[in-house]
Amino acid sequence: MEKKIQEALLRQFFKERMKNRQNGYLHPSYALERKMMEAIKRGNTESALQALNEINNLQRAKLADHPIRSLKNSLICSCTLFTRAIIQGGVHPEIAYNLSDVMIQEIERLDSKEALENFEYSMICTFIDTLKKEATPVYHSIVQRAIEFIHDHILQDLSLKIIAEKLYVHPSYLSNRFKQETGLTITDYINRKRLEESKFFLIHSELPIAEISHLFRFCNQSYYTRLFKKIFGMTPKKFRELAYEESFWSAAAGGRETAKEFH
Repeated sequence: MEKKIQEALLRQFFKERMKNRQNGYLHPSYALERKMMEAIKRGNTESALQALNEINNLQRAKLADHPIRSLKNSLICSCTLFTRAIIQGGVHPEIAYNLSDVMIQEIERLDSKEALENFEYSMICTFIDTLKKEATPVYHSIVQRAIEFIHDHILQDLSLKIIAEKLYVHPSYLSNRFKQETGLTITDYINRKRLEESKFFLIHSELPIAEISHLFRFCNQSYYTRLFKKIFGMTPKKFRELAYEESFWSAAAGGRETAKEFH
């Protein structure tokens, strides 16, 4: 059965290849695609949009019988490329994949050619904005592995001892190397990462602040609030209020305004 499926797919492949040849259709060049990917990876919005525009001035591939479904499939392919580009640019894979999930859901929600085509340009800007905010410098391999471990286990118990054991290195060596390269102790880095991640829950959930502080392993709400204010210049409560207010006015303006960053 599997062999028959493979043979059928190969027949379809050769059929489509012949049809494209007869119609004079060529996919966008790989060099043009690489140009766009490199621009995204470097965070160069202007070059990335220019490359995307060059690609879109060419005929799109037919990826489904229905035109809208074909266009959606094309944008999902673009989304996959954008995701890989920002990962190569230094964004943690989980962050990139989460953004990709949201983008694909929005692609599926849209139902007009114009809206989908406009969204592809908006999507590339969002990926680059995320790259600029989330990309991390490239450190020595042991520090890089420690950072990746922290990101992957941010809601779990974390300490220098736990991380050192998982990476099979001596705690003192890891501590010294981490502080030397990042300028932060591992404990400070963990707290900063947890505070940054908690902002998402403040904006996009209705969880009480006490529950958010507990979720991110802070000993109590008071300590969480004190650290949050020290890093971001306002309390979690104030941050949530301002985020809701900004979201309201952005929606009222038809999404023309961009949400402010609180750093």
